[in-house]
Amino acid sequence: MKKIICPLLTGLTMLCLAPAGVDAQEFKEHIDKEFAAPNPASEVLAIYNLNGPIRVEGYSGNKIVVGIDKTISSDDKEGLDLGKHEFQLGYDQHGDSVIIYIAEPFDTRPHEWRRDEGSSRREHNYDFNLAFVVRVPFGMNLHISTVNRGEEMIQDVTGNLSIHNVNGAITIKNAKGATKAHTINGNLTVNYVTAPQAASEYYTLNGTLEVTYPANLSAVCQFKSWSGSFFTDFPDAEALPAVITKNEEHRASGTTYKLNIAKRVQIGAGGSVFKFETMNGNIYVKKQS
Repeated sequence: MKKIICPLLTGLTMLCLAPAGVDAQEFKEHIDKEFAAPNPASEVLAIYNLNGPIRVEGYSGNKIVVGIDKTISSDDKEGLDLGKHEFQLGYDQHGDSVIIYIAEPFDTRPHEWRRDEGSSRREHNYDFNLAFVVRVPFGMNLHISTVNRGEEMIQDVTGNLSIHNVNGAITIKNAKGATKAHTINGNLTVNYVTAPQAASEYYTLNGTLEVTYPANLSAVCQFKSWSGSFFTDFPDAEALPAVITKNEEHRASGTTYKLNIAKRVQIGAGGSVFKFETMNGNIYVKKQS
């Protein structure tokens, strides 16, 4: 494979959560939901989980079929009873969107963070885990996120994909649509049936980034890595001039400028820009055999 090395400094986001007690009491429940999806190519399924894995598979139907294994745990009966009573999921379907999220004791939908939310979370003397298994029409668009305790697996979904994790891997199989995949601690592995026709982004802070495209790929690959390298087995990969961006920062001591450098490689005739970024891991752009 061809190899290009590119250093990069990048920011680090950390999330620390206290583990559940060793002898925790548990309450388990299985939840089934269905939502109509008559026009999947123009519809979006969003799942905002916090603890637990998410698996989504495409199929030839016209419904979103959701299975959730919910577990509430606590070190004592009082905490377990509180969790059973207080913890709630939310389900919204309006327009072209279906949104599944945690509604209580806090809301996991994207919103502006308030300072009092952190202290509110620490007062709940129980833990929870949600394991999702979902079937969607092949052409569905997805916005999927979780934070702890689980891998995200997306298979046979050909719509646009926005997939986010923090402490876990992301695996995407047999995709076609534009992709934005981002994790912090975990490998990121993607395989395409056909290459996306629009710009796509792939990021893992601590993990290996591996993306496989059809042999007829034509694209521009832009990559950054602090301690890893870029590899490809496409024989027609051609190095392009690097992209340099200058960010201006104003401080009391004066104005400073930070330069970011991204290396680029053209494969085939070029086309859509695919961005790859890691801090501690290699980047592999592979050709399907």
